[in-house]
Amino acid sequence: MLITFKSNKLQNIFASQRELIRVYGEVRGKKLQSIVSFLLAAPCLQDVPVEKPFRRHELSLNRKGQFGVDLPKNYRLIFEPNNKPLPLKKDGGLDLKKITEIKIIEVEDYHGD
Repeated sequence: MLITFKSNKLQNIFASQRELIRVYGEVRGKKLQSIVSFLLAAPCLQDVPVEKPFRRHELSLNRKGQFGVDLPKNYRLIFEPNNKPLPLKKDGGLDLKKITEIKIIEVEDYHGD
């Protein structure tokens, strides 16, 4: 998949393993690097597993249209489809087989502690 980022700052963090570890810690930084490598190699969003260790899941409420992938300690890598136009199924849902571009929004614990 093609990956873009919400901001240049976020893109610069993800461009270097050293920066990922500095900003997110060693365990989370290495996991993020692994996830991004997997996402880059995946042909489409449908190919990202819904089971652990990735656990791709669609978010709801104020995050409708976004997806999360699990990270250690309740954190998630949050991204959204970035195809223009968004590929939809006849029922109006997203066609994950046709989503080949994503935009990484943030890394966050949106559950709170």
